[in-house]
Amino acid sequence: MNFTKAFTELQNDKLVMIALPFFFLAILIEYVWSLHLQRKIYEGKDFLTSMSMGILTLVVELIPKILALMAFWQLHRISPLQDVVGRQWWAWVLLFFLEDFTYYWFHRLNHQIRIFWAGHVTHHSSEYLNLGTALRQGVGERLHKFFFWLWLAAIGFDPIMIFTMMSISLIYQFWVHTELVDKLPKWYEVVFNTPSHHRVHHASNVEYLDCNHAGVLIIWDRMFGTFSPEQASNRPIYGLTNNIHTHHVGRVATHEYSSIWNDFRRASKWSDKLKYLFWAPGWSHDGPDKRAKVMRQHASVTDV
Repeated sequence: MNFTKAFTELQNDKLVMIALPFFFLAILIEYVWSLHLQRKIYEGKDFLTSMSMGILTLVVELIPKILALMAFWQLHRISPLQDVVGRQWWAWVLLFFLEDFTYYWFHRLNHQIRIFWAGHVTHHSSEYLNLGTALRQGVGERLHKFFFWLWLAAIGFDPIMIFTMMSISLIYQFWVHTELVDKLPKWYEVVFNTPSHHRVHHASNVEYLDCNHAGVLIIWDRMFGTFSPEQASNRPIYGLTNNIHTHHVGRVATHEYSSIWNDFRRASKWSDKLKYLFWAPGWSHDGPDKRAKVMRQHASVTDV
């Protein structure tokens, strides 16, 4: 595959754009049904902020996506497996699992490395969980996102296959952002990411922090120790541990970068400055340690 053909195929890959009308129809249905149930899961300004962030993300992602295509194409071109891994049915099945595995680690590290969290936090900044929140994507994370998928091109998967599978994953993840779907059959909950699992992921409750990073398959969280079930006795509280209370698009997109910069300047030692960049959110050199794992440990001790 030459680069011109790859670029043309990428332009023709409109899976997400095709899905958008169905997304908005689903949002409308969810909103009407929530009114029927007399449940306030939408708020006007919050919803408009989510839509604005979604549009901003599409704009910001354009150049990184083109650069990623160039990198994918080059790695695929020199891959010793490029003539083995084509677009056979088994290659698509294998890519489904490998792409989902990649997404899990990308998503998990977005929560556990603060400079990455600064780009992802936008998605968690709403104090509501609804299908509109799914479109409130992390703007800054688009700058580093595609690095995580480079290895797939290096082992022989062509760029369009990778982008297509990423789109399929994104489309799947839309529907798990809802409060109106209860737990699904047990076999499905065991294998797949579901609204119940994702409510936990968006919760600011200490017991739920940094759990359930799944894209499509929840099996990765179960395998790597980041799974937490939704408890009926512990209703998820959405938003951040310290909510920003603003609908200003620029502030929503950049507030954590500003916080990192302030902490970076405040620290006198370079080792502490670097920790503010690469350690988990919540760490402080001169205050309480509010990293998720530390807070959960304290909560466990208190419960005992």
